[in-house]
Amino acid sequence: MRSRRLGSVTEAVGNTPLVRLDRVAREAPSVEVYAKLEFANPGGSVKDRAALRMMTKAIEEGKLGTGKILIDSTSGNTGVAYSIFGAALGVPVRLVMPSNVTKARKDIARAFGTEIIYSDPMEGSDGAIRYVREIVAKDPETYFYPDQYSNPHNPLAHYHGTGAEILDALGDRLTHFVAGIGTSGTIVGTSRRLKEHTRKVRCVAVEPTEAMHGLEGLKHLPSSLVPAIHDSSAYDETFRVTTEDGWDMADRLAREEALLVGHSSGANVFAAVEIAKKLHETVGGGCVVAIVCDRGDRYFAPMKWEKRYLW
Repeated sequence: MRSRRLGSVTEAVGNTPLVRLDRVAREAPSVEVYAKLEFANPGGSVKDRAALRMMTKAIEEGKLGTGKILIDSTSGNTGVAYSIFGAALGVPVRLVMPSNVTKARKDIARAFGTEIIYSDPMEGSDGAIRYVREIVAKDPETYFYPDQYSNPHNPLAHYHGTGAEILDALGDRLTHFVAGIGTSGTIVGTSRRLKEHTRKVRCVAVEPTEAMHGLEGLKHLPSSLVPAIHDSSAYDETFRVTTEDGWDMADRLAREEALLVGHSSGANVFAAVEIAKKLHETVGGGCVVAIVCDRGDRYFAPMKWEKRYLW
């Protein structure tokens, strides 16, 4: 395969690889389990897709690129994506983040010239959402607020990108798709595209088991503000994963598959492997794809999770 020549870093988004997971799925040898490596995007996460589409569509519509500052709330990865594409497109970026977001994400965003405003860490992503809305309401002429939780271009990025890429690679072999719920753009948009395929594909959303959890980036919907773009009819079922299982699978992926990934990715792969084991036992075959959202190096320090404490 020839190397691509690109005019801008924005053109490097998408077409991420699928990697077969043989070792962590060894208990389901009749089932293909793949990881969709979204950390291969230039900003290092699945959020590059939605951030770029929301920004470019706003520029096309004249809502951005006219001196306005892009502002949004984020737990980290979307903020990094806004920051890198803001630098590429010449758009100033201001982000509202809970102050306990990992240091790596804060440092990466600032490296691209982004200004960060901190919200109450105890209120999590919902607190950041409320705070950014207050800021925009006080000075609407200064800001363009894409609102990743309500913007239809978030799921559309995955409908046109992620879903189409998975079908292009696997076609009729695909039986199951697994992704976590954060903004819900990935699971909703990708599932809508997969549901249009000629073969039935079962789409599974991953949520933390409990409201207080250590799976950064994932939402426990029963205790959270439900994103406006969320559509439970787009997918078939919800699979709940404990913090321990998500973290343990992230560790296994590093040791056994040489994939250093974040804990939400560990949760997605844990669910995918459990689904694969059930398929192996009941029908003796299948093909499962799980979204690997980002790399694990963004989670090293200073955030720490233990069985009794979360901070």
